[in-house]
Amino acid sequence: MDLQKFIERATPTRILGVKVTQGDKEIASHLWDEECRRNIYSASKSFTSAAVGIAVKEGLLSPDEKLTDAFAQDIPEEPGAYLQQAVVRDLLTMCMGQETSELMGAQRPLYEQEDWVKMSLSFPFTCEPGSKFVYSNVGPYLAGMLVQRRAGCDLVSYLTPRLFAPLGIRRPTWETDPLGFTFGAGGLFLTLSELHKLGLLYLQKGSWNGKQILTEEWVMESTSVQVSTGREEDYGYGYLFWGGPHGSFRADGKYVQTSIILRDKDAVISTVAECRNSKPLMDAVFEELYTQL
Repeated sequence: MDLQKFIERATPTRILGVKVTQGDKEIASHLWDEECRRNIYSASKSFTSAAVGIAVKEGLLSPDEKLTDAFAQDIPEEPGAYLQQAVVRDLLTMCMGQETSELMGAQRPLYEQEDWVKMSLSFPFTCEPGSKFVYSNVGPYLAGMLVQRRAGCDLVSYLTPRLFAPLGIRRPTWETDPLGFTFGAGGLFLTLSELHKLGLLYLQKGSWNGKQILTEEWVMESTSVQVSTGREEDYGYGYLFWGGPHGSFRADGKYVQTSIILRDKDAVISTVAECRNSKPLMDAVFEELYTQL
């Protein structure tokens, strides 16, 4: 793969690294900076989606559980009708019934409450679950919390033997809430190569070196369109994965931390960057790299 045109277009966007694998072979990579662990921001959500999938496989929870059952001790005294309807799956599709974005990066340091589960469930449920896509950190945070409670350990400890270690990822750092629980909506620190492995795992339908880490069914559900975002420029949303051009799905974090699964090309393209405008970089990925696959 010839990277020259991509490098010319990508360099001004403040990209830090790119890696391309097709089939079982890495066919291109380029670093603009050393490959250290960086905050992958909301690409962390896709690891939480994987954690939920593993927990489902282990019988710890069900996507169809009602939130009023899953978080019985944290529900407001008089839950509204929409909260009573919401289920765990709604946490993964950004359609839980709340119409405000909460637990976002600039908000987290300012909350006075320390119990973010109770706080998250006290935010108003103002529309029918499943009816409206609202990008918020509440859903993935609660999904990660449910896994932690059912497993009896933090998300890093849960995923280390089940996901990280099999993929060759040494125990990583992950942001926590004020009570010390893993913040499943963001704040996971990984290298480009480690983030890339998540895309490869999903390209391989949950299998890694002969071991089925995730069920094929969960992988395909997670990286299929489950809901429309309501925006023309988007391609739909799965279970904490974004849809994209050519039937692609990706883990996607702020400033273009991505691992893009391209099933039509049997390929994964991953990036880390400090890019404040994602469009020029994503255009370069699909126009200069995808077209060579």
